[in-house]
Amino acid sequence: MRISWLFAAASLALPSLHAQTDWPTWGHDPSNQRHSPLNQINPGNVAKLAPAWSYRMQKEGQAFRLSQSTPLVVNGVMYLSWPWNHVAALEPETGKVLWEYTARGDYRGFEASMRGVAYWPGDKLTPPQILFGTEEGDLYSLNAKTGKLNPGFGNEGIVNLKTPEVMNGFMGLHHGITSAPAIYKNLVFTGSHIVDQTGVKGPAGDVRAWDLRTGKLVWTFHTVPRPGEVGNDSWPGDTWKNVSGANVWSFFTLDARRGILYMPLGSVNNDFYGIDRPGPNLFANSIVAVDAETGKLKWYFQAIHHEIWDYDMPIPPILFDVVKDGKRIPAVGTMTKNTLLFILDRVTGKPIYDVEERPVPAGDIPGEWYSPTQPFPVKPPPLVRLSFKYPDDIAKITPEHEAACRAIFEKEEGGRNRGPYTPPSAKGTLQLPWVLGGATWSGGTFDPKLGYYIINTTDSGDFSMIVQHNADPSIPRLTPQDVNLLGPPETPRLFNHPFRSPNQPIVNGWPCWQPPWGRLTAVNVNTGDIAWQVPFGTMEGVPAGMKTGGVNLGGGPTTTASGLIFIGAAVDSMFRALDTKTGQELWSAKTEEAIHGNPITYMGKDGKQYIAVTAGSTLVTYKLP
Repeated sequence: MRISWLFAAASLALPSLHAQTDWPTWGHDPSNQRHSPLNQINPGNVAKLAPAWSYRMQKEGQAFRLSQSTPLVVNGVMYLSWPWNHVAALEPETGKVLWEYTARGDYRGFEASMRGVAYWPGDKLTPPQILFGTEEGDLYSLNAKTGKLNPGFGNEGIVNLKTPEVMNGFMGLHHGITSAPAIYKNLVFTGSHIVDQTGVKGPAGDVRAWDLRTGKLVWTFHTVPRPGEVGNDSWPGDTWKNVSGANVWSFFTLDARRGILYMPLGSVNNDFYGIDRPGPNLFANSIVAVDAETGKLKWYFQAIHHEIWDYDMPIPPILFDVVKDGKRIPAVGTMTKNTLLFILDRVTGKPIYDVEERPVPAGDIPGEWYSPTQPFPVKPPPLVRLSFKYPDDIAKITPEHEAACRAIFEKEEGGRNRGPYTPPSAKGTLQLPWVLGGATWSGGTFDPKLGYYIINTTDSGDFSMIVQHNADPSIPRLTPQDVNLLGPPETPRLFNHPFRSPNQPIVNGWPCWQPPWGRLTAVNVNTGDIAWQVPFGTMEGVPAGMKTGGVNLGGGPTTTASGLIFIGAAVDSMFRALDTKTGQELWSAKTEEAIHGNPITYMGKDGKQYIAVTAGSTLVTYKLP
């Protein structure tokens, strides 16, 4: 059930290429390598980098949340988005505003990320367009030159994504977009952001393709298979009906040469219990490859069976070639938040390095269905801590910190962690990583010269507890808004919401397990081995000289042909450049706010290579003097 191969003829049509000095898509190219061929800034001169210009995204009197956006630079124009529903075109050498646009709506959810926009070069009938979605469930098409709505697209430039076909009768529930759509030929692909904690039923996470000229629906892929579709037998009886989730809430990846769209699908609802959905639950927590023009299934790989940890699969897949046993194999690297990196043949879905189904712990929640095994790659090893043994793994940063951590774990019976995939329990179990741990939507980068897949991670944990949401009103787990989303109290359900519970074993800001707490790792995809791994980021107050690493989720790395990695991401608000071969830090700069976006690099019309990244409410750029 885990892997299926459906073959189709490969398309050899090549996409039109933007200038190699630009940054035309979220991942630089459709394969999401986040690698630039620019080399003006190199290990020899990177220490001279200096601020160039900045752009303040937050306006006077305007609500704001920290930006997770990655800008684009195409044909001498930078396109930037930020919460809530704002888009601007800037001069990439100066930050001069060319146009600004604010979409309709007043969504104030904790997401509203506006992580990016997409650029379409247009055709003979339609000028170049900027595409983006909103949390209100709208898909916009703007004239890239003027910022005006494209009247031929949908209803005067807007397509309503909240159609009856995906809302499943739950028109009052949330269905929006947090990340940039993907574009192939004359199609734009949309995923969705769906509120996780509304019970198993709700809006569908279906992936859809729309005509870029008209906004008309071209195809729909049912991410929870219906009768007669591959994977429906993983849903007993009618349990598949109106299931919510299994959505792409981060970024698609494209093999433009072969015309294959790769969809990283997240969990189905509810994220932490599956009493109403026994079985493996395809295509949740799977990478699914489809024909980009038709949406027809080619293959799938499920990384987690019957997911109850909210690990999703938000890390954007990266395409690269693997040289193994003298053969060059087109590959895709994919993982969930728990950082098990699966390296697959991107044409067939077959693992390039062996994958084993290993036994995992069962839980004790009445009526829950627990998968007896989960897939583990033989290579590479996990990139973060997946287990905790008390007292061996207690942090020993200072005697006071160690004593406080021991007190926590003695109260929690040692943490009740039984290794990878320890399920939530009524008493609470230490989940490693927890829902914000390991890796996330910002993903990794790939250096094609070295064959290194590089990604930043956080070693994180949380006491994950399952409770009936109306059983004890004193449990500080839900806001009133959350309870309203869950439905009437006379239909109790088991629930876990670690975002609002002070359950992380942390003392004075330091985790209670041995460091490193944050890492940057390079995996040699040609061998499956870790090429290097270094502690990444810093934590305030740790003893001098102790390299613990720190929390560094919410931003990712970018590489260049000169052998550099650029990355913010760390909670210490530092922007860094490192050597790609070794992970050695070569340069850093303090930013006023933490960096939650991914950096880009481009060549300006002035002949200068720029580095740009969103740091909180400000876009900052750097160049050589």
